[in-house]
Amino acid sequence: MRHRLKLVGSVCLLIIAVCAMAFAASPSSSPVFPVDRELFKFYPSLMVYEQTKAGFTEPETCAGCHQKQYDEWHGSLHSLAFIDPVYQGEYNKAVKEVGSGISKHCSSCHTPAATVTGEIKGPGLSGLSAVAKAGVSCDVCHSVSSLHPCKTPSREPQNGSLALRPGEDGKDGPVLVKRGPHKPAEGCGGGFHDCRQTDFHAKSDLCASCHQVFHYDKHYPLEATYREWKYSPYAQKDIHCQDCHMVGHDTFVKAADSMTKPQRSDYRHYFNGANYLLYFLASEAAKKAGDKDQAARLMHQYEMAVKRLQKAAELEITPNYRNGRLAEVKVRVKNIRAGHNLPTSLTNVRQMWLEVTAKDEKGTVVLTSGSLTKDGSLPPDVRKFSSDGMGSDMHFAIDPWVVTAFSSHETIPPKGYKDAWFGLQLPKGSKQITVEARLRYRQADQKVAEALLKAVPKDIDLARDYGITKIPILPVVDMTSGKKVLTVTAR
Repeated sequence: MRHRLKLVGSVCLLIIAVCAMAFAASPSSSPVFPVDRELFKFYPSLMVYEQTKAGFTEPETCAGCHQKQYDEWHGSLHSLAFIDPVYQGEYNKAVKEVGSGISKHCSSCHTPAATVTGEIKGPGLSGLSAVAKAGVSCDVCHSVSSLHPCKTPSREPQNGSLALRPGEDGKDGPVLVKRGPHKPAEGCGGGFHDCRQTDFHAKSDLCASCHQVFHYDKHYPLEATYREWKYSPYAQKDIHCQDCHMVGHDTFVKAADSMTKPQRSDYRHYFNGANYLLYFLASEAAKKAGDKDQAARLMHQYEMAVKRLQKAAELEITPNYRNGRLAEVKVRVKNIRAGHNLPTSLTNVRQMWLEVTAKDEKGTVVLTSGSLTKDGSLPPDVRKFSSDGMGSDMHFAIDPWVVTAFSSHETIPPKGYKDAWFGLQLPKGSKQITVEARLRYRQADQKVAEALLKAVPKDIDLARDYGITKIPILPVVDMTSGKKVLTVTAR
C-alpha cells in the first residue's frame, strides 16, 4: 500500500512538473493570444531593450549637427507625445482605474527610451530627464535595431513591437550606433556615432509598431492605422506613411494624387497629422514661456494639419426622385487622399460628421442635420463616420482600457466612400431647394475632452503652463463642403 502511495505521489509530482514546464513554455493563460514574457519583459508593452552600456542621447545634442532636422522634429507631435496634456490626462485616468500595471502599455510608445530604462514610473512630468520629456525623440527612431511583429500575441505589429539598441559595447567603451534608410556617407556620424543602414526605416512597418494599438489584455485592435494602410491602394503602389507624413503639404497632395514617391530631398521630420488641437495647445504653452520661435514652429504645423484635413475628402450631392418628385438627398463622402481610413487612430473618440441644411426658394428650412448643440455636443441623429466601442459586458464604452470591441464601425477606407441619405418633406408649391453640406472634424467630444484635461496629474497646471483657466469649446475644422440647387420635380 505504501509503495502504491509512493508511486501515485511520484506520478503526481511528475504531472505537476510537466504542467509547470508547459506553462513556462506558454507564459500566457490565453490559448489564442499567448505572450512570450521572456521576450517581452515590459509587457503589456511589446518593446524590447537590447541593453548595452550605450545610453540614449537627448535631442538637443543631435541639434549640434542636425539643426534643420531638430527644428522640424521640435515642432512635431513626436516631440509632444509624452508632455501632451490630453495624453497625460488619459494616462492618469488609466492608471487610477486599472492600476500601475498598465503604465508601460501607454508610456512605451509615448516616451520609449525612458520606459525601457525604467525612468518612467507613471503619469506626470516632475523630475524627468530631457530624454524622457522628449517623447518620441531623434534617438528613439534612430536606435531601432529590429522589428518583431510576428512574435506579438496576435502575430502583427502593435504596442511598441520593436527593439531599441542605442549602441554597442566597444573595446574602449560604449559606441553609439544610429540607423536610417540610406547608405551611410563617408564620415557619417562625425566620430560621435556610427551609422548603419536598415531596410525598414523608410517603410510603414516601422510606424506600425506604435501606430497600431491593441487592448492591453484582450488584444483587440483599438487603433488599426497600419492595417488600414496595408490593405489599401497606397500599399499596393508602394506609398508608405513616410511618403505623406514626412513631407510638406504640396508633396503630400502630389504623392496621394499621383501615387508616386517623393524625391529624397522632399523628406522632412514633420510627422504631421490631423491632431491640430495639440499643436495649438503647445503653441500657447510656448508663447506663455516666451519662446516665440517654438510657438511659430508649432503654429506652422497647426496650419499644415488643418490644410491636410481640408485636402483629405470630397463631397458629392445627388437627388433621388420618387414618382417624379424629390424625395431624398444623397451625400457621398469620399476619402481621396488619406492612406488610411477617415478618421483613423482612436476612431471611437475622433468625430467626423455631416452637417446638412436644405432650404426652398422662399428660404424655408426643409432639412437640418448635424448642427452642434449649445453645449458643444453632437445631436443624437447626426450622420457620423466613426466607431462605437463596447466593453467585455457588451455595453457602450469609450475609455481605451475598457473597449474590447467595436459595436459599429463607420470610417471611410482609402480611396473609398460612404453614403448618407436624408429624407425630405417639402412644402406644397416649392419648386427648388438648395442643399448645403459640410464635412466637419474635431479631436473628441466636448465632454470627453473636458474630462481628460481635468484629469491631468497635479504637476501639470493648465493655467500656469497653457493659460487655460476654463476648458474652451473645442475647435472644429470644416474639411470640405458642397452646395447644389435641386428641382423638386424631376426633369
